[in-house]
Amino acid sequence: MNLVYGIDPSTKTGLVGLDEQGRVHEAQEIHLTTGIYSTPSEIWAYSQKIIDLVPKRSLVAIEGFSFGSKGQGVSTQYGVGFALRFVLNNSGLTVLEATPSQVKKFATGKGNTKKDAMVLPIYRHWGFEHDSDNVRDAFVLAQIALSKLTGTTKARYQQEVLEAILEGPKTKKKKA
Repeated sequence: MNLVYGIDPSTKTGLVGLDEQGRVHEAQEIHLTTGIYSTPSEIWAYSQKIIDLVPKRSLVAIEGFSFGSKGQGVSTQYGVGFALRFVLNNSGLTVLEATPSQVKKFATGKGNTKKDAMVLPIYRHWGFEHDSDNVRDAFVLAQIALSKLTGTTKARYQQEVLEAILEGPKTKKKKA
């Protein structure tokens, strides 16, 4: 059985696994118990704990960095994000990366949707509910991975998002 996983990395990481039919295999929020003042070794152990929950040969979609974030915990969030990427890189898992706006657009059709406004579209598209916005984001990421695996999407805007993710990040040309 092929499994796909979505990971919304943070100090409260959302993790969702789906089977090939889109049935939820796992949905949880994993907390960095040491909080925003964690050491590099604590962040590394946290990242390893998360990846250890993902079966080998799974396809993983991870949410990209939110570069506009502010506050005390941002440096720890970046630390978690990079540590997870390092662990994923060494895991042999196939990984897709979606920007926060791509996750929102895949769920709602708009890339600037507020977190609370994603609840209903996620339920309408897939019948999924969860109290945690991190788990909801991870669910959408798992749906992105499932779309890659199956080659199918429910809406044109989802196909556009998937194509953009597979194409990779755009690089800006320098002016001469």
